Formats: sequence, structure tokens, C-alpha cells
Amino acid sequence: MQAGFAMLEAGSVRAKNTNNILFKNLMDASLAAITYWLLGYSFAFGTERYIYQSPGMDNRFIGAGNWALQNYNNDTDYHSFFFQWAFAGAAATIVSGCVAERCRLEAYFVYTIALTTFIYPVVAHWVWSSTGWMSAFYVDGDGNRYLKENGVLDFAGSGVVHMTGGFAGLIGAVAIGPRKYFNDPENEHKLKGSSDLLAALGVIILWMGWYGFNAGSTLGAGSGDGTYINLAAKVCVTTTIAAAMGAITCMVYSRLVKGFFDLTFCLNGVLAGLVSITAPCATVEPWASMMIGLLGAFVYIGASAGIKKLGIDDPLDAFPIHGVCGAWGVLSNGIFATRSNIARTYGFENDAVISGNQFRNQLIAVIVIAGWVSFTSSLIFFPLKFAGLLRVSEEDEEKGLDVSEHGTKDVGGLPLQSMGYEKKNSTTNV
Repeated sequence: MQAGFAMLEAGSVRAKNTNNILFKNLMDASLAAITYWLLGYSFAFGTERYIYQSPGMDNRFIGAGNWALQNYNNDTDYHSFFFQWAFAGAAATIVSGCVAERCRLEAYFVYTIALTTFIYPVVAHWVWSSTGWMSAFYVDGDGNRYLKENGVLDFAGSGVVHMTGGFAGLIGAVAIGPRKYFNDPENEHKLKGSSDLLAALGVIILWMGWYGFNAGSTLGAGSGDGTYINLAAKVCVTTTIAAAMGAITCMVYSRLVKGFFDLTFCLNGVLAGLVSITAPCATVEPWASMMIGLLGAFVYIGASAGIKKLGIDDPLDAFPIHGVCGAWGVLSNGIFATRSNIARTYGFENDAVISGNQFRNQLIAVIVIAGWVSFTSSLIFFPLKFAGLLRVSEEDEEKGLDVSEHGTKDVGGLPLQSMGYEKKNSTTNV
């Protein structure tokens, strides 16, 4: 997944920022590994025992204990951290797309550490921990869930991962402001990404990686007398159909509305379908996954147009794809999930979807996740902005972050002088 994100983002930014965006993708995985190991995983899952269940330390808001995995004394426990680290790194990577081409590295380090250490783990605790208040796995002393009847159903993270990264990225994009030439009809072509080839390969790799996230979220393919591996196979089918329908919808739309087949638009359609199906991939039928992907494409199209009208510059459309389609994915579980699929996946036998109870729970999750992430991200991005630490100077933005932040002496393989820059004082200033 990280390789796919890296290629997609490298192809979507201008050549003069390629080094910078690749560096951020590398650091997303690296910083998340350390911060999530030390603190984040404990805030997300803790000991999965309440304070009154000695030696438990968790509550419904946040986990605690098992710092730096110190409670893991045998080899059967570590897989959980490894899998969850990948989700944390993905959430951080989404944000880098929203603030690409103008964010200072110092600010990047701050928001990535905050997101993977605290903001994301709290959401993961709420929805995926057995002690989280929205969790389908939470039960009180009487066997009831805090959100009756089934809690929130988010199988692989439309809300937990994608909404978290998307809404954090939105706040970052608002705080940092648009790039030069954004919404300038005469010059906006100057913002064109450097390589459609890299972007296309990145999306294809992400599509393949998504099977690891969605099907892998069964968390037990080798157990259950074949039940889990059969569920994983079905998840692969629903994931495929939604992604394909997202691409096809954007293809038809671009031809009918734009007058041509837009590759970038179709690539984003794939991602819109994938994000939309991530929450309901295990609880819907294949026909429903087609509808979720189709509607997810229109959700993306509308959200993308909406933020542009509001003057918000999101170079990779990361918020429309991950934030808004993530919200749609969570809500779609309250519309298209079936009783038999919920029973097969979670073990619940009730009519929560038909009664509207499940949609209510899903809507609560969307509102709370969006509010939590927006509020906490604002506490990170706006102080950085007011301190002058968020955005690079206009001069550095013009010559590219590869030069100003990484000391490169060329732009896309061409010497600086050939790009119209004059050297001053040193090899890294122009």
C-alpha cells in the first residue's frame, strides 16, 4: 500500500516536488512504526480490559497499558500490531496528499506524529477495540453494546482509516492555503502532475494492496474450519466489483460531461470505489457492492467539485476520495448490509438494518469521527500556521521543495539553470 501511495503521489505532483513527496511516504511508514509501537497501539487497543478488571487500564474513550508491546510474551500476539501499523501509516499518508507541494517538513513531522500517536488511535479504539464505546465487539456486564444493537460496523476502515486521514488532510489544506495558480484558468495547467504513468501504476498497486486490507481484516483466514477464508474470498469479490464500478462510472461521466476519457478521473474513481466498500465489504452482497461503488464515484465527483468552489486546494483529491467517500462507506453499511451477512461476519442475529437502528449507529460514527479529527487536527495545523511553521516561502514553493527542503541540484533530472533559475550563494539556493 505504501508503495502504491508513493507512486500515485509522485506522479500527481510536479517534478520539482517528487523527492519531497517520496520522502514523506517513506517517513509515514517509519514514523508510524515507532510512534504506534511506543504509544499509539496502546491508546488504540491497550490491554482490552477495563480498569475494574485488574490488571486492565482501558475505558470506553481510550486504551492504556501494554506500552511498547511490553505485555506480549509469546509470538502469537505480534501479528495484531503489524497489521494495525499498516493502517496507521496509511492514515498519515492520506494527509500528505492534501498539503502536497507547499508544506514544511517540520510541520509534516509534527502532524504525522500527532496523528499516528493519538488522533488515529483514539478512533481505532472507539470502533475496533472490545472496550471502545462504538465498537461492535463491546459488551457491558449485561451483554449489551453501548450503541445498540450492533455498535458501528466498519469492517476494514472506511471511517477509522480513511475518514481520519481525509478530515485531517482537509483541515491541513484549509490551514495551509492553496498553491499558486490554483483556480486560475489561465495558469492552472502549470499544476499538472509530472507522470500519469506513475499515478496509474500507483493506483493499480493500491488496488491489489486493498485486498490485504479488506480481506486481511477477517483476522483469521486459517481458522474457523474454512469460514474465515471463505469470508475473505467474498470480501475480495465485493472489493473488486466496487472498485471496477467506480472506475467505469467516472469513465462514462468524463466522456459525457467533459467530452473526453479522463485517465486521472478514472483512477480516482477506482479509489473512490475502494474507499466506499472498505467498511461494508463483508456485510453486503455483490450487487450491493456495485451500487456502493457507483454511488461512491458520484460522491467523489460532487465532493471534488465542492471543495474547489470553496477555494480549497487538495492536489490529489484526497479529502473527496478518503474523507467523503469514507463517510459514504460507513453509511452504506446501514443501508445495504443484510442480516445474514452481519450474522456471518459478527455473529449478530437481529433486524437492526431494517429497523433503521444500524443506520443511526453509522451516522453517529460519521459525525463523531469527523468532529474529533477536525477538532484535534485544528489544534495541530493552525498553531503551526500562526507560528509560521506550516508553509514554505513563496520563493521555495516556486523553485520546488526538492531544492529547498532536500538540497537537490536539479528539477526532474534537469539542472536548475536549464529551468530558468540562477544560483545564489550556495548550491541549494536559487
